[in-house]
Amino acid sequence: MIKAIAIDDEPMALEVIRSLAAKVPFLEVMGYFTDAFAAIEYLAKEQVDLMFLDIKMPDISGIELMESLRQKPLVIFTTAYAEHAVTSYELNALDYLLKPFAFTRFLKACNKAHEQLLLKQKSGHIADSIFIKAGYEQIKIMFNELLYLEGAGNYMSFILVDGRRIMSRLTVGEVVLLLPADRFVRVHRSYIVNKDKVDKIERHQLHIGQNVVPIGGSFDAGMLIGT
Repeated sequence: MIKAIAIDDEPMALEVIRSLAAKVPFLEVMGYFTDAFAAIEYLAKEQVDLMFLDIKMPDISGIELMESLRQKPLVIFTTAYAEHAVTSYELNALDYLLKPFAFTRFLKACNKAHEQLLLKQKSGHIADSIFIKAGYEQIKIMFNELLYLEGAGNYMSFILVDGRRIMSRLTVGEVVLLLPADRFVRVHRSYIVNKDKVDKIERHQLHIGQNVVPIGGSFDAGMLIGT
């Protein structure tokens, strides 16, 4: 069962989600919030797998709310403004629902969340390493040997301290769910870095040893330096 919450300053929008969610057997919406700050307070106390999150809200936007969270659940943005789509994916949102959305589109987003959570459970993730599939092999990668990850379409390259590049058929969004959030940060729509390996941060790029990694426009450098 997926435990979720919904955040939107418009009560009617929450009623739509409530009605659609009642038709999804594996989804349980634990709370509906018109007050974003009340939702943040709830998230600080309760374990949540998924958020349905409006982008345009008074006082704090959905994007700002998402960026403020240290431990981020999966996020499905809901908005009437299509121009926010690119930003939502840069922030690793699972999906983007453009209002008004029908049940079939809502269900597709919920199924995506269900698949992602199952993938995380089956990943072989342990405290200090991860197993990834490369071709016909399952390769164990130690987190302390992983410099950064580079995405290209449906493939990810794992760049290691010894210079090896191991490629696996995974998307950036899928990999983010498999890595410990306290050690790895997405800094660009195609790049994830090991915070402990970053040597220098510049305005549009960062340095990891001899490697230069670009920084996306919406990335907050404070996520790397703990501010």
